[in-house]
Amino acid sequence: MDDIPLSSLFAALAGLLLASGFFSIAETAMMAVNRYRLRHRAKQGARGAKLALALLAQTDTLLGVILLGNTLVAAAAATLTAVITKRLFGEGEAALALGTVAISFALLVFSEITPKVIGAAHADRLAPVVSFLLAPMLKIATPVVWFVNLFVRGLLKLLRIRPEGEGHAPLTQEELRSLVLEGQYFRGKHRAMLANLLDLDAISVDDVMTPRSQIEAIDLNAKPTLLAQQLANSYHTRLPAYEDELDNIVGIIHVRQVLRLLQGDELDSAQLRTILRPPYFIPAGTPLLAQLQQFQAARQRLGLVVDEYGELLGLVSLEDILEEIVGEFTTQAPGALNGLIVEHLGEIPEAGANFRLSGQAIEILQVQDRAVKVVKLLPPVGRSAAPALQTSGEQASSIG
Repeated sequence: MDDIPLSSLFAALAGLLLASGFFSIAETAMMAVNRYRLRHRAKQGARGAKLALALLAQTDTLLGVILLGNTLVAAAAATLTAVITKRLFGEGEAALALGTVAISFALLVFSEITPKVIGAAHADRLAPVVSFLLAPMLKIATPVVWFVNLFVRGLLKLLRIRPEGEGHAPLTQEELRSLVLEGQYFRGKHRAMLANLLDLDAISVDDVMTPRSQIEAIDLNAKPTLLAQQLANSYHTRLPAYEDELDNIVGIIHVRQVLRLLQGDELDSAQLRTILRPPYFIPAGTPLLAQLQQFQAARQRLGLVVDEYGELLGLVSLEDILEEIVGEFTTQAPGALNGLIVEHLGEIPEAGANFRLSGQAIEILQVQDRAVKVVKLLPPVGRSAAPALQTSGEQASSIG
């Protein structure tokens, strides 16, 4: 080695430092890479991401190759430094000590700290790239790594340490919540909605239901005029119907279907019974996420919360659950009939407008404050005039 020029020795030493830096940056990038993002890129067909995932599937062998390479390179750099020091300063103890300090500093700065900082900061971009170099190294060095790992596994068994595959451990709900709240992937309304969605399992229908005392329902045994008035003034499109007492719920009335019945002169309970839908009951304490899935499976939008004895506790709608996810709906309650009219026409109609809704001919008599106040139900040919209904307010009008 005495015949090799010093310039070549320094070039070789620089190459060894770069090689050691590569192993350091590869180790950090492969261990710090976001595996969920890596899987997403692999599904999109990125070859480097697929290769990185294959290497991470055998973490012990991968680390063995990286550490083996880094150790050999560091040892070679230390030996080469000793040769250079001898050539420059002789074999004195001070010279050897100076060479040791110099190579330690160089390895620490250029081959350890700086590469690892870069690898940690850009792990998602670097991991697929370094995988192309690590894959062939893994194949070449597999026998050596296997031999070394025999001693490693034996030592782990002796210490009664069982390595866990952390890369395959799924995120818990709390970890996922922390990722949503503290990560930088979601902001503003998206972050709040995702956090609320994760909380649905911790909230039950009891927390969001309309209490029994505030439920708007219809007594089928009430007088026909009172039934018509209550239906016209209702702020909801679906109303529970009961007989005599609220615990005796017999069905759900959809206001849209009531329009067909209003073509006659008078609305009575017998007619309402023909359009009743079976009530949907929900056990108290049901988690909101489970109830949302049950609403979807049963194709329901409204349920009655009951206790273990069948006593009515409250009412929960699909909108109540959605509000827990997206927040309160800032809508004005204009009355069910008014809402149906605006939904059907797509705009606020003018007074005097005529149209048909669910087969019922309707004339708009009064519009005020961007809401339909009074409508007239036009009877079929040959029938007497149907009543006019007030869509909101204290009482329903009855115009001949």
